[in-house]
Amino acid sequence: MAASVQAAAGGSNMLRFMKLIGQLKRVPRTGWVYRNVKKPESVSDHMYRMAMMSLTITDPTVDKDRCIKLALVHDMAECIVGDIAPSDNISKTEKHKREEEAMRQLTDLLPEGLKQEIYGMWEEYETQSSPESRLVKQFDLLEMILQAHEYEELEGTPGRLQEFFDSTDGRFHHPDVLQLISSLNEERGSHMTKTDDTKNCGNSQEASVVSSRPLESSHTSS
Repeated sequence: MAASVQAAAGGSNMLRFMKLIGQLKRVPRTGWVYRNVKKPESVSDHMYRMAMMSLTITDPTVDKDRCIKLALVHDMAECIVGDIAPSDNISKTEKHKREEEAMRQLTDLLPEGLKQEIYGMWEEYETQSSPESRLVKQFDLLEMILQAHEYEELEGTPGRLQEFFDSTDGRFHHPDVLQLISSLNEERGSHMTKTDDTKNCGNSQEASVVSSRPLESSHTSS
């Protein structure tokens, strides 16, 4: 009898957990909202492509499965606290505190082993304490600028979201990421040059692209 009651409680908690996680599908990425992007992506949209970046990494020294898990967990707290952006004027300390409380609330709904694994993954990403967490941080930034480029394409406004590219200057160093950055720069530069030619300005404007200079450390804030 006690076991069945415990199982029922566990099932109820897991359902509540899944409903909370489902909120991520309805939390828009704040940066796009503030820039008046139509139909901005959700947090879960962002994390899904990061997980795919993790899945397709070619580096044999990287724990691919760990990267996928980190990508799926790193913004999980936003289903409760929302997507806090730098322009919200909330300190990094306060942001971390809110997200930590949200992660404890979320993982308290899970069985002990799973609770420790997921909270530990989130903490690993926050502290950037492993090669995988530092790589996934680069995926976080790469996914952001790839999305920015896509929005510029959809809007037909090359360069409008340049500030997002500027914010990543010097923050990439993994060879696989640098290769994607190179391709992104080439495509974006081509689009901006075509737009400049269309305007018939007389001079070819050099496209402003994101720097792919490597860093000694990729420890950066969320």
